[in-house]
Amino acid sequence: MFDSHILFFPVTDLARSYQFYSQILGLKLVLDQGGIQIYQVAPGAFVGLCQHEQGPLAADDRLIVTLVTPEVDHWYERLATGGVSVDAPPRENPRYQIYHFFARDPDGYRVEIQRFLHPFP
Repeated sequence: MFDSHILFFPVTDLARSYQFYSQILGLKLVLDQGGIQIYQVAPGAFVGLCQHEQGPLAADDRLIVTLVTPEVDHWYERLATGGVSVDAPPRENPRYQIYHFFARDPDGYRVEIQRFLHPFP
């Protein structure tokens, strides 16, 4: 077993990403190394943002940052009224037994807010 998990991905503007991940999503910035910022998502789970001139090489909707919460509706309202691009109101997905919606971060990455409709550790 590992101690923690960090998912790193490139962004074009760390200040703009800080606004989204810290100010809008409320994630705690736990380490700022100048060109890299690491945010805590949950105990032992982190997202790392790396400043790159190009940012994402190409939009790839297969990459999804999923945040799990029982408050999906609350987050939808907060993001939708906060000027964040959201795809649609929250909905059930019977195939995966989840309740979710998708939003876009400042670099166009898909951010999914979801809750499981079945037990999950």
